[in-house]
Amino acid sequence: MNKTNRCISRREFLRAGALGAAALGLPHLALCAERPKPRPNVLFIAIDDLNDWIGCLGGHPDVKTPNLDKLARKGVLFTSAHCSAPACNPSRASLMTGILPSTSGVYHNPNPWRNSPVLKDAVTIPQHFMAHGYRVVGGGKIYHGAFPDPPSWHEYFPSQQKNKPDDPMPTGRPLNGIPNTAHFDWGPVDASDEQMGDYKVADWAIGELSRKHDRPFFLGCGFFRPHLPWYVPKKYFDMYPADKVTLPNVNDNDLDDVPEMGRRMARPERDHSRVIKYNQWRKAVQGYLASISFVDTCVGRVIGALEKSPYADNTVIVLWGDHGWHLGEKLHWRKFALWEEATHAPLMLVAPGITTPGRRCNRPVNFVDIYPTLIDICGLSPKPELEGRSLMPLLKDPKARWDRPALTTHGRNCHSVRSERWRYIRYSDGSEELYDHDRDELEWNNLAGESRYADVKRRLGKWLPQKNVPEITKGKPSRPARQTRQRRKT
Repeated sequence: MNKTNRCISRREFLRAGALGAAALGLPHLALCAERPKPRPNVLFIAIDDLNDWIGCLGGHPDVKTPNLDKLARKGVLFTSAHCSAPACNPSRASLMTGILPSTSGVYHNPNPWRNSPVLKDAVTIPQHFMAHGYRVVGGGKIYHGAFPDPPSWHEYFPSQQKNKPDDPMPTGRPLNGIPNTAHFDWGPVDASDEQMGDYKVADWAIGELSRKHDRPFFLGCGFFRPHLPWYVPKKYFDMYPADKVTLPNVNDNDLDDVPEMGRRMARPERDHSRVIKYNQWRKAVQGYLASISFVDTCVGRVIGALEKSPYADNTVIVLWGDHGWHLGEKLHWRKFALWEEATHAPLMLVAPGITTPGRRCNRPVNFVDIYPTLIDICGLSPKPELEGRSLMPLLKDPKARWDRPALTTHGRNCHSVRSERWRYIRYSDGSEELYDHDRDELEWNNLAGESRYADVKRRLGKWLPQKNVPEITKGKPSRPARQTRQRRKT
């Protein structure tokens, strides 16, 4: 990197009465005391392609995310939360079904997840809430766009087939001047907030929160930004002058000790070389930060509406990003890799009566843990087939013992295991990477070849899946008949 560029380690930013009533002969009071407490509502917020570049996670020093930071302070912020897969479709399919990619065969974006023999009749998170009497509605991007799941919802905005509202598009694309770039582009769009698709999703969610509900609700609210292309109104770009943004701290020789399979995932000869050739690094960082601040505004509007509603004290809030994102680290861009920048994403959870405001949990957790956690919080019937573990002990005590690392899979037999200290990667050809986050938080030094770490690799290797089913072939998704019948009954 040019010495004139201002660089900083992203981790440096972190330094910063029933029995008594019966005895008195008041049976009606006893019955009142025994009446079960109403189940809480759930506000389920998904954000696409959001890495740890938010204020409360300290991932970037310039970012402005006051609403996400405020929400994090309301409950428990998981500072080491990781996706099951570093791509939209497999990550979301795993999170929503509670099943790992190695079990389902859904490894990549083109895999129709309902075509998996394991997931064909899987009961998703919203379907499980339906079965317990909830009104279940969604809007925006919850599932991967190519594979919406109508049986998961009573209603959807904009529709069951079109899950994402359209965005206004700038003229003269690509704005970054990189030819043949498709949606790998960034720049301001001449539009108001109100014209943006995510703003419309927020409007819809606000409308749901303002209506009267006669039963508990599960409200899924999915935001598309900061997914590419990074087209948001100019005022968000103005928050981050391109000549002053902080670039990631990148080692130009970072791939020298990475196995061939890892280098093929990084593909430095493609995105990174083009960004450098066309002098777009600063403007790309500007575009990503601008998109983050735009979605932060959308989140703030929805949370503000909840706080003003009658449901504020009885609504669980869970906010997650589906995976991380590289902006030049490991000479890589986008997700689709097994390093920290691709696997690490936000997870924050507010559960009235359970969580204490302002708590941070440093234990490594996985998004596959969200499903069993919501079951515990809301008192739903358990589902033994789920492969995650409930985070309830950590919600009550963020320092509670937690011996389970976070597993991420990208392709069959390619896995990363993230413990509090270590990241261990094993590819399908047996090649390995090992990073010590106590000494190497940017994962620059691969220790896998040093014999003194053999025991560390052995211990972490025990968490790798024993079963890695074949990948689901591409094609059109099948419709789950059993869930369709269930939906018609509700």
